[in-house]
Amino acid sequence: MTQTPVSRTPEEGQARAHITIPAKHPMVTVLGSGDSLLRVIEKAFPSTDIHVRGNEVSAVGASEEVTLVQRLFDEMLLVLRTGAPMTEDAVERTIAMLKSDRDDEAGGHHAPSEVLTQNILSNRGKTIRPKTLNQKRYVDAIDKHTIVFGIGPAGTGKTYLAMAKAVQALQSKQVNRIILTRPAVEAGERLGFLPGTLYEKIDPYLRPLYDALHDMLDPDSIPRLMAAGTIEVAPLAYMRGRAQPVWTNVLTPDGWRPIGDLQVGDLVIGSNGEPTPVLGVYPQGERDIYRVTAQDGAWTLCCGEHLWTVRTAADKRRNKPWRVLETREMIGNLRAAHARRYELPTLTGPAQFPAREVPMDPYALGLLLGDGCITGTTTPGFTTADPELVSALELALPGVKVRRKGPIDYVLNRESAPGDVITLANPVTRDLRTLGLLGSRSVSKFIPDDYLYNTPEVRLALLQGLLDSDGGPVTQSDRTCRIQYTTASILLRDDVISLVQSLGGVAYTRRRAAQGRKPGRARGREVYHRRDAHIVDIRLPEGIEPFRLARKREKYHAAGGGGRPMRFIDSIEPAGREETVCIQVAAEDSLYVTQDYLLTHNTLNDAFIILDEAQNTNPEQMKMFLTRLGFNSKIVVTGDVTQVDLPGGTKSGLRQVQGILDGVQDVHFSTLTSKDVVRHKLVSRIVEAYDKFDVRSRDDRNGRA
Repeated sequence: MTQTPVSRTPEEGQARAHITIPAKHPMVTVLGSGDSLLRVIEKAFPSTDIHVRGNEVSAVGASEEVTLVQRLFDEMLLVLRTGAPMTEDAVERTIAMLKSDRDDEAGGHHAPSEVLTQNILSNRGKTIRPKTLNQKRYVDAIDKHTIVFGIGPAGTGKTYLAMAKAVQALQSKQVNRIILTRPAVEAGERLGFLPGTLYEKIDPYLRPLYDALHDMLDPDSIPRLMAAGTIEVAPLAYMRGRAQPVWTNVLTPDGWRPIGDLQVGDLVIGSNGEPTPVLGVYPQGERDIYRVTAQDGAWTLCCGEHLWTVRTAADKRRNKPWRVLETREMIGNLRAAHARRYELPTLTGPAQFPAREVPMDPYALGLLLGDGCITGTTTPGFTTADPELVSALELALPGVKVRRKGPIDYVLNRESAPGDVITLANPVTRDLRTLGLLGSRSVSKFIPDDYLYNTPEVRLALLQGLLDSDGGPVTQSDRTCRIQYTTASILLRDDVISLVQSLGGVAYTRRRAAQGRKPGRARGREVYHRRDAHIVDIRLPEGIEPFRLARKREKYHAAGGGGRPMRFIDSIEPAGREETVCIQVAAEDSLYVTQDYLLTHNTLNDAFIILDEAQNTNPEQMKMFLTRLGFNSKIVVTGDVTQVDLPGGTKSGLRQVQGILDGVQDVHFSTLTSKDVVRHKLVSRIVEAYDKFDVRSRDDRNGRA
């Protein structure tokens, strides 16, 4: 298009401009069928005379308006060049944007053609794009910020554009799932009295979200995506309930604590073994509970919406990332061709507990718990056929002399010095008494907490002592080597399992009954088994050495080591109703260690989350929702603060939140007005009429005051 500079007519104080439309653009596309677009332009600029002759458009009028007309035709041609048609609605919006640009410096950041040609999604011939300057700013804010609030009247496209951005993010693999939620205030968030299934109950409150989804995705794919958990649509009350019973144990640097006792700021152990602070604690009331059991016997309790990080064999084979599923999504889908489907993560590093002072070397204690006599009725003894262990034990026990008593029996005597009092206690006896172990027999031995919750170095040394004495490598053809440990003590069995799990390993246990077992032989005579034996099969992570004893260590490595520890979900079963709570932690993957060293979480990572009708949340709900944000996730909150449906006296969380979060980095508030209404034109006029009425009412009240 060619233009002549705006020329002034001095005697009238007016300006004149000539605009030439390029021949490649038929005039009907510029002026509209029957000059419909031209009439819109003339109506918008009533004081400017606009004439068309051939492909020439001339405008005469006030300088400011003539300049706007020139810019209008420029923008129209830019839109037409992209192949997008110009409609009456598009012309009206272009004029509104140009006038806004003139009146507000902030409006100049986006040319109308840039706004009207930005495509977010295209589906079945329908293109979704912003239609106003404020909508363009809103869409850009969603791209730039992690949390965006879209506040404005109905019909301004707040939810629809957020949904389009969510679908775009899912299709481009920026996120793994979309979560859409609304507060169901019409039923007071108590939907149980309504007939039908959960989805039938929530449908009236979530219908607008479903409708938007059907505009943007193939309708046949939506049920499949929802069944897979890729798209979740639920009332806010249901979405928040990812919880465990209040008495469920969670691992902290000081040991296990009930989740219900935790407070914001407390430390728990994350998936890398490091302490991570608790960011939020949210009581969830009484809920239906399920027992989730792994194939190694580890188990914990949680609600049906509780989240688990899992992966399938296909995920692993295709090098796909771990996925996040709700408990209820996995029920009935735990097997794939008779194999367990869902693998659980294990600790990527040993659990880090603070150092505790201990009276006895941990390796020496492990040897004594395995092959030591610590009944207290005689001088402590040790039984082994490996001279290497005798030397190691003596080296680890200062002030003690290991004296041979028989072919494989040894006594641990106090090493006396000239002038010693004969009544001095044996150091081993003294330390065992301090640890509460003196008097223990084979069925009552255990690991003291000062060793069980100590540094990884102390725990590994203790485990090595136990395995060097009562454990060993077990080789099988064409398989990696597993480690086996045997004890008659149930307490010691459970402590060894905990020790292994705290180092990132897995342990399976089975019982070998004493009754009916073939007797063993010792010194040429039969020895009958008086106690059941508890056998623990162990897999430790690569890089953790289970043995110090040379013959066992060499056999273990010659067989290729222990392979990779793995855990799979074996069963999910109903377990009644319990009072529950959920926590949020600061760890990057949002995982924390719960009972039996299972890793679980309840924060939404890699998700695009939309909270619609947010004016109907109370402040506590708004805080709960925002603090559930996970890593690589995005939140869009939409609402209209003039349409609050909360019970009388209840504050709106959306009204309050701007005063709290305004100025917080990576949080953005986008405001849309009646000028951004993209429904029927009458809707915009209705909104404007109500705005004027509210202003008059306010003025009247102030005048009376």
